[in-house]
Amino acid sequence: MADNQFLDDANFELYRDLIYAESGITFTPTNRSILESRLKERLREKGVDSVKTYLDKIKTDKEELKGFLDSITTNLTRFFRNQAHFDALEKYVIPELINNIKKVPGTIRLWSAGCSTGEEPYTIAMLLNEILPKSWNFEVLASDISLKCLMIAKEGFYADSRIVGIPDDYLVKYFDKVDGGYKIRPDIQSKIKFDYHNLKNESGQRNFDIVFCRNVIIYFDEVAQTAVMNRFWDSMASKSFLFIGHSESLFGMDTKFEFLKTEWATLYRKNI
Repeated sequence: MADNQFLDDANFELYRDLIYAESGITFTPTNRSILESRLKERLREKGVDSVKTYLDKIKTDKEELKGFLDSITTNLTRFFRNQAHFDALEKYVIPELINNIKKVPGTIRLWSAGCSTGEEPYTIAMLLNEILPKSWNFEVLASDISLKCLMIAKEGFYADSRIVGIPDDYLVKYFDKVDGGYKIRPDIQSKIKFDYHNLKNESGQRNFDIVFCRNVIIYFDEVAQTAVMNRFWDSMASKSFLFIGHSESLFGMDTKFEFLKTEWATLYRKNI
C-alpha cells in the first residue's frame, strides 16, 4: 500500500469512531497525522500489513485494543508541571480541607487522573508529605489509560534528564541515586496506588477531596468532556477541589462545579 494511501478517509472514520466509542478521545482532520503515525508504528510492531485487518483485530481482542489506545495517547509530563497549581494546593486547598474536615486525625484522598509516567502523583505525594500536619494522612490514586506509562510510574525510576524541576531538598529526601538516574523511595511510593482506568467509564471511586485531571480533556469533544466531569463530580466528596490544565476550561459546560480563582491559580470546587 502506498504511503500516502496508508489510511484512507473511510478507514480514518472507522478508526476515529471506534476510538471515540472506546475512550472518548476525538481525532479530527487536524490531528489525523498523529493517529496515522501511531497506527503505522503499531502495525509494524505487530507484523500486520493492513489497517483493515488490524481494525478487525482490535474490535474483537480487548487486550490488543488496550494496547492500541495506549499507543495513540500523548504522555507529556514532568515533575512540578505548572508550579502555580501546586502553590494553590499548598497555600489554599490544603488549609481549606483541614478546616472543613473536622475529624482528626484526618485523611485526604486525592486522584491523579491521567497520571502518565507518574511525575504528577509523586509530586503531589512529596508535597503533601511536607505540608500536612503529622497527625494527618493522605492517599493518592493514580490512573491512566496507558499500561506502558503505568508500568514506568510503578517502577518509580527516572533518568537524570527527567528529574528537572525537583527541588534539591526533595531530591535528597525522596529519591535514591542509582545508576543512570533516581529511584523514588518506598515510603513515598507506598502512598500511591497505580491503576488502569479509562475515563470514559465509571470508576466506582468515591469521596475524593482533590482531583487532578490536567491536559487530558483537551483530547475529548464537549459531550465526552461533560460526561467525564460529571463522573468526577460523583466521585468527589463535599467541599472538594478539581484541577484541570491551564489551557482547559469548564466554561459553557453543563456541570455543577464552581469556578474558583485563588491568588496562585484558578481551579474548580464542588461547593456542597
